[in-house]
Amino acid sequence: MHCIVGLGNPGREYGNTRHNIGFWVVDALAQAHGVAVNRRRFRSLFGKGIIRGHEALMVKPQIFMNNSGQPVDLVARFYKLDPAKLLVIYDDIALELGAIRLRRKGSAGGHRGMQNVIDCMGTDEVPRLRLGIGTPPPGQDSRHYVLSPFRASELKAAEQLVADAADCVRYLLDNGVDAAMNKFN
Repeated sequence: MHCIVGLGNPGREYGNTRHNIGFWVVDALAQAHGVAVNRRRFRSLFGKGIIRGHEALMVKPQIFMNNSGQPVDLVARFYKLDPAKLLVIYDDIALELGAIRLRRKGSAGGHRGMQNVIDCMGTDEVPRLRLGIGTPPPGQDSRHYVLSPFRASELKAAEQLVADAADCVRYLLDNGVDAAMNKFN
């Protein structure tokens, strides 16, 4: 079984923010493949289903982004998942809006949510899909930027980013991380 984790912040006030684009991808995959991500456990919303013949667990931690590691670790331990069977999806301000970077392992690159996942899991060998949300405009700090919604002029690119990320996840399930990196990076 694969576990697809979208990082974000719980609550309506954060639903349309840049920081929640990981949730958006999980929601898009769930909707496209008829998976209800509505069960509550592991301090998360989750659901199990089939994506193109692959059993998948889809998870949206329901604690704040910077503490996402605990729910991810709880899910991995309960289902006895090898960290390589996880895919953590999250926003990245170091990438231009619409860019995708898939990695098999590595540092968190300054993303506190991913760093917490690494810390709680005790390994950096967790595949991750970084989604470019663009850099803050001059004078705006990154915290306010990631917690703001996409501007109207950016919505089409953000929607395409979610669609591309969902395609990347499906391709990864069919062909593996390395093939997906070669195709989508």
